[in-house]
Amino acid sequence: KKFKNWLLSSLLLDAGMAARDVAQALKSLASAARGVAANTGDPPVRNAMLDCAGDVMDKSANLIEETKRAIARPGDAESQQRLAQVAKAVSQALNRSVNCLPGQRDVDNAIRTVGEASKTLLADSFPSSGRSFQEVQAQLNEVAAGLNQSANEVVQASRGTTQDLARATSKFGQDFSNFVEAGVDMAGTSQSKEDQTQVVSNLKTISMSSSKLLLAAKALSTDPSSPNLKNQLAAAARAVTDSINQLITMCTQQAPGQKECDNALRELESVRGMLENPTEAINDLSYFDCIDGVMENSKVLGESMAGISHNAKNSNLPEFGDSVSAGSKALCGLTEAAAQAAYLVGVSDPNSTAGQKGLVDPSQFARANQSIQMACQNLVDPACTQSQVLSAATIVAKHTSALCNACRLASSKTPNPVAKRQFVQSAKEVANTTANLVKSIKALDGAFNQENREKCKAATGPLIEAVDNLTAFASNPEFASIPAQISPEGHAAMEPIVAAAKTMLESSTGLIQTARSLAVNPKDPPKWSVLAGHSRTVSDSIKKLITNMREKAPGQRECDDAIEVLNSCIREVDQASLAAISQQLTPREDISMEVITDRNQVAQMASYFEPLIMAAIGTASKILSSQQQMAVLDQTKTLTESALQMLYTAKEAGGNPKAAHMQEALEESVQMMKEAVDDLGATLAEAASASGAVGGMVDSINDAINKMEDTPALEPEGTFVDYQTTMVTKSNTNPDDLGGLANQLTNEFGNLANEAKYAAVTAENDEIGSHIKKQVGELGFSCTGLVTKAGALQCSPNDSFTKKELIESARKVSEKVSHVLASLQAGNRGTQACITAASAVSGIIADLDTTIMFATAGTLNRENAETFADHRECILKTAKTLVEDTKLLVSGAGASQEKLAQAAQSSVSTITKLADVVKLGAASLGSEDPETQVVLINAVKDVAKALGNLISATKAAAGKPHDDPSMLQLKNSAKVMVTNVTSLLKTVKAVEDEATKGTRALEATIEHIKQELAVFSSSDPPPKTTTPEEFIRMTKGITMATAKAVAAGNSCRQEDVIATANLSRRAIAEMLHSCKQAAYHPEVNKEVQMRALRYGNECASGYLGLLEHVLVIIQKPSHDLKQQLASYSKRVAGSVTELIQAAEAMKGTEWVDPEDPTVIAENELLGAAAAIEAAAKKLEQLRPRTKPKEADESLNFEEQILEAAKSIAAATSALVKAASAAQRELVAQGKVGAIPANAVDDGQWSQGLISAARMVAAATNNLCEAANSAVQGHASEEKLISSAKQVAASTAQLLVACKVKADQDSQTMKRLQAAGNAVKRASDNLVKAAQKAAFDAQDDQAVVVKSKMVGGIAQIIAAQEEMLRKERELEDARKKLAMIRQQQYKFLPSELREDGQEQ
Repeated sequence: KKFKNWLLSSLLLDAGMAARDVAQALKSLASAARGVAANTGDPPVRNAMLDCAGDVMDKSANLIEETKRAIARPGDAESQQRLAQVAKAVSQALNRSVNCLPGQRDVDNAIRTVGEASKTLLADSFPSSGRSFQEVQAQLNEVAAGLNQSANEVVQASRGTTQDLARATSKFGQDFSNFVEAGVDMAGTSQSKEDQTQVVSNLKTISMSSSKLLLAAKALSTDPSSPNLKNQLAAAARAVTDSINQLITMCTQQAPGQKECDNALRELESVRGMLENPTEAINDLSYFDCIDGVMENSKVLGESMAGISHNAKNSNLPEFGDSVSAGSKALCGLTEAAAQAAYLVGVSDPNSTAGQKGLVDPSQFARANQSIQMACQNLVDPACTQSQVLSAATIVAKHTSALCNACRLASSKTPNPVAKRQFVQSAKEVANTTANLVKSIKALDGAFNQENREKCKAATGPLIEAVDNLTAFASNPEFASIPAQISPEGHAAMEPIVAAAKTMLESSTGLIQTARSLAVNPKDPPKWSVLAGHSRTVSDSIKKLITNMREKAPGQRECDDAIEVLNSCIREVDQASLAAISQQLTPREDISMEVITDRNQVAQMASYFEPLIMAAIGTASKILSSQQQMAVLDQTKTLTESALQMLYTAKEAGGNPKAAHMQEALEESVQMMKEAVDDLGATLAEAASASGAVGGMVDSINDAINKMEDTPALEPEGTFVDYQTTMVTKSNTNPDDLGGLANQLTNEFGNLANEAKYAAVTAENDEIGSHIKKQVGELGFSCTGLVTKAGALQCSPNDSFTKKELIESARKVSEKVSHVLASLQAGNRGTQACITAASAVSGIIADLDTTIMFATAGTLNRENAETFADHRECILKTAKTLVEDTKLLVSGAGASQEKLAQAAQSSVSTITKLADVVKLGAASLGSEDPETQVVLINAVKDVAKALGNLISATKAAAGKPHDDPSMLQLKNSAKVMVTNVTSLLKTVKAVEDEATKGTRALEATIEHIKQELAVFSSSDPPPKTTTPEEFIRMTKGITMATAKAVAAGNSCRQEDVIATANLSRRAIAEMLHSCKQAAYHPEVNKEVQMRALRYGNECASGYLGLLEHVLVIIQKPSHDLKQQLASYSKRVAGSVTELIQAAEAMKGTEWVDPEDPTVIAENELLGAAAAIEAAAKKLEQLRPRTKPKEADESLNFEEQILEAAKSIAAATSALVKAASAAQRELVAQGKVGAIPANAVDDGQWSQGLISAARMVAAATNNLCEAANSAVQGHASEEKLISSAKQVAASTAQLLVACKVKADQDSQTMKRLQAAGNAVKRASDNLVKAAQKAAFDAQDDQAVVVKSKMVGGIAQIIAAQEEMLRKERELEDARKKLAMIRQQQYKFLPSELREDGQEQ
């Protein structure tokens, strides 16, 4: 067989070379023939073998002679024809020789047996045997099972010895004869002619399939190692099983349930072989597709088993059959998935070798060949109906098309030119013969007569021959796939999966057999017990199969190994950390700082953890700072732990693309690991720069310079304008501040160089691009010098010469930065002018905001006696000029850079002039009408904001095509600009009209809110974020504005409408800004963010509806319309409530009400404590004045005293409110009684906490007076000390009052006490500082002693007199203080008297 295939291929490839090889092959054939004859004991067989071999020699000699003549006359058709005939004779001689081999005769005998048995099917009639249908059916089922078993035995025997094949084929022939006999009986028992015809047709199909099976077994026995022949044999066996199933299904239509059970058993038997040795892929499923398939099929099987039991018990035989079929299909799917998973587990073992896919799939060709031949067999069958002809034609067309496509793909993939031509030629032959057959089938369909049928039969011959030739060529071993070589370890790994699947199949077979019996006789209790046992075994085996598949998934073992390595790395880092804490981490001399801090090594840490750990420990050992040592080790451990977490997640995900939740967790772990790598890299870079190791930074700058010359790997995502804007931002870094921040400078330059590369690509011409790269390159060299000098200075901080060099390097960097900016301006002068113009407009808007503040305060006064009419025309004229500038600006986006620059500069000049004249016009209205002033300034402010947006849109759209999205944005910005200018003109005309100016202001506000709402609804994040507390404060303005709007709607007065318009504009804008800023805070989750944005939009929309309704009322007042104001205001109030709840959700559990008196008291007291401490520190630093104090001396100290007094006063005010709240809490708890308002005996403690807080307030009042006197020089430090002591004492009494009545766990009391303690400590510190200052002042006091005797004695007497007077005053003061205290503590509770007297 091998010789035949090889010979034919050699003749196709090279006749000259083949002639030499033929002689050698014939010599091998002669030797092999003698060997076979010598080992054969039967003389006739021996002689036949030698005769056939001699015949091959003769025919081969003729072939070589004819080949020689054909080569001599290449164009002679007669020579080519003789050559083909001789080659065919060689092939036939070879076939006869092969047929003489031991075992082949038995196969031929079996084929003859099949042929003889099939002759009975050619009879015209089939008489009945006289037996019942059930008896014939039972016999047919029995012999069908035997034939199916014999077919499987033939498949197995073809891989064994010749004796096995002889026995198996002999048995198959006998079983086939029995099967045909039973089939003929079934045909005779059939009631209708049509049924009889179908039975006979199926028997013929089985006959043809059986012959093909024997032929395939015969071919495989001669060449057992051919994978293509194995596939053909398996396909033939499946064809026998399928054709038997088809016949049994048709013959047992009247026995519901039984045919399904038989079919299921045959299907299970056919798939059992998949589990014997799964060394080849069953299908294209991935491992996780296999797991999913097992899960899905196990659910279907569970439902089917329940249906089998239920329907068999209730004798629902049709439903019983459906359940059996569904269960059989699920079991086949389970088996296929298990076999594929086992193959993948085995082949994924490191010691296994994966297979290689062949050029073509021989099994596909074999299946197509078989289907085409069966369809052609039906076509030539005289009993074939017209519908069956069309069905067969469809099958032929489908499979021939698939064969042609396969040939086309194979010809495109193969590098062999001969094979490429042969595939193309074979595909053409198949296509042409198919076309001829289709023509004859169309003719037959048009006229269904014997003549057309004969033509159709004649057309099938060339097609079958062409398909056979193509199948034979595709079976060439050169095109075959190489099977996988699974290692013993791989076999061991796949064994649990295979064993579980086998157990499942065995139990399922028993279950279906038992169910078949129960369907006939459901009253058999022992059978039900057997069925339940099989059902349990199937369920347990499927569970075990799923568990084994999950545990044996490829990659799990590798993950475990990697996790062990990382755990070991973490232990090493922990040991190094302990050594660092105890100062015992010795420096590693084998690692230098330059190597350690290489960013490239840090970037690869995720892949090389063991080198990373050693490098990190070496780094820490080189660092002198203990804090930096711990930072490096901690971050290394964090990185390792994040990698460990990633591995755990990856192991759980297992590479399953369908595990979406695990994919999200895995991406999060990867992101955390990247952040840990970046953090560690930054720390190492910082450590390197601190030690003067700047080599890595210099290399980074040089790399960035070199990369500018490279062509960008990706297409630029933006235009020159985008990169120009980014580069201007990067270049504006002040090099004077970079000093030792070499690392930051390196990173900034890397970003700048990257932007420069794309800016150069997108520049107008190559000259500009080269100039930009040149200037950035020179800047890079200057940065290199600066970084180098910075490192040198860090190594020798006291070197003055290095300091001078560092300053000079910084100056050069600054100079080069200016050169880069100049080159960018030369690149796109127009867009640079837009950048400058946008900055100028921002300044104008800020100036207008300031003017609005003055106008609101009523301080925007007119100059001289001017009126608004003096400025009206100038405003209108300037506004019209701005409109013209706007048109030029929009058209400048598509024009030259020069025109764009002129338009931008002109528009800035005009808006500046417009803002100035509008401010003068607003001032001319007079400060007595501030609301109208604000309306006018807001109108021009809207114009300025619209112009700023228009300039930005123009910059973005410059040089873009008309269909670019930025051009649409430009048009929208231009529309808004025109709208706002129109609104300004209307406002200017109506500003002096008392009847319409309010209406005009409201219309402008409504338009402004719509524009703000559009910005709020966009997806662009805000430039900054804010806190939820700030958001809450901004929402309070909405409530006030709503009330004002309702009042204005009811009154319809123009003054109220103007005030409402101004307040609404401010309140809504502030709310929208703070809402978006708070929602985009990094600590706010996505759900709360969307909630806040939704209710912010609803609130603004609701308020907009309210204002529009007010506008309608003003224009057409009516009672009904005014009644509707309440519903609009309720809608706004509801949105505000939702907004506040969203803000509380942003804060989470730590939310506190900023209006809570206790919170205010806490904040104010803590602020007061800080102010007192600052004053105390200042008092310690200063010396008291010996001269009378003047108001302008030591102003800073006086300011500190006054600030302290103000802070304590504010704290006291809040404290009284907090004490009231605490008192209400105690009254509610029943711990104190409510005090009537007209209580006569009102002592210090009669109102509890409130009274205590008031005492603090009184003490604070005295402190303020003492501070004021001290500032003015009328009081001494002693009075200040006394006042501060009284504040501390009063605060202490308040805390005592808290302790007596309040709960220990009360959060209100805890915060109140903490703030009070802070005030008390600060007051004590102020007292100590003042006492120290007074003591130092006494030491420094200058005493002038008189030199004369009399004067000296008089001086002593005066001093003694003053001392006695002071002692008497001190004694009187003590008595007075005691009496005051006795009166004050008259009503003090008993539990407080001891503490109070200590105070």
